[in-house]
Amino acid sequence: MPIVELPREHVSRYGAPRLSQVDTRVFALRYFQACMECRFCHDACCAYGVDVDAKAAERIASRADELEPFVSVPRTEWFTDEWVEDDEHPGGRSTRTRVRDGGCVFRNRSGRGCLLHGYSLAVGLDYHELKPMVSALFPLTFDRGILLPSEEAREGGGLVCSGQGPTLYRGVRDELVFYFGDALVSDLDAVEGDFTLRP
Repeated sequence: MPIVELPREHVSRYGAPRLSQVDTRVFALRYFQACMECRFCHDACCAYGVDVDAKAAERIASRADELEPFVSVPRTEWFTDEWVEDDEHPGGRSTRTRVRDGGCVFRNRSGRGCLLHGYSLAVGLDYHELKPMVSALFPLTFDRGILLPSEEAREGGGLVCSGQGPTLYRGVRDELVFYFGDALVSDLDAVEGDFTLRP
């Protein structure tokens, strides 16, 4: 599938990443999307932890006193503390959440979903404040200015819920609006229209 140049560059609300191209597989590949209605994946996408940009890590740390009892894991065990310098991530670097008992340390062991997301909803906080961007955009991701399917969502990548439901783009469209604004989805909608009209 081709990579398409967007008519302009789009910068996230945090200054990074910047998107100027799209992999058109985002308009073809499908996934279940209704995560809280899913009864078959058991949060398989959380098995390896997630990248956390420096800005998100700071926001999580700022609420550690309230989060720690909610997560039931000491804050010292939340992140690998192995930092990778990367200007595509807000703050210029990223770390990863630790994996504990077969899943991300923030995975809800007594229910479904992400505890950062659940905590945010419980206290009336916008979940974008704490949930890492990479997690909120999944199963889309970014690399060198390209919006593309995450490795798990690519053909043969192992995403349990692949093949049914909306396209990757449609499933994450609202998240793209939050991070990049209406102009990006307007440009992507146009590419999507061209892509879906092709024979």
